[in-house]
Amino acid sequence: MIKYKLNCKDCNLLFDSWFSSSQEFEKLKKKNFLVCLNCNSKKIEKTLMAPKLISKSSDKYLDAKNLKFSKINKKVKEYQKFIKKNFEYVGENFAYEARSIHYKDKKSEKGIFGKASNEEIKELREEGIETETIPWIEDKNN
Repeated sequence: MIKYKLNCKDCNLLFDSWFSSSQEFEKLKKKNFLVCLNCNSKKIEKTLMAPKLISKSSDKYLDAKNLKFSKINKKVKEYQKFIKKNFEYVGENFAYEARSIHYKDKKSEKGIFGKASNEEIKELREEGIETETIPWIEDKNN
């Protein structure tokens, strides 16, 4: 299989298409079976493409990227463990609980964490209630 980036000469639409071989592309083009997805024109041409090569250096790059991702993932999980140990989970009621603490309707010996929409976080910040958003990785070890 070979993938070509094709260009419609009438409407300038760029799109990708797969062919069983380069000969198959030429055969379909010669028989006018290639049609633009946008304007149904048969003036379809291949664009210049670079082959995708897999090399040892790209493998090293991917390994480094995966290692970096693993380190970040580990750090986020450490933060989560600390938060779970030292803060009270309030679930979906985060905005309500944060307001209760801020306006002194409720005393809290621990900080809180939970879920809130972006809109709720924005409203809390507008009210002067300090909040932080952190990435949360769901524990899949159920």
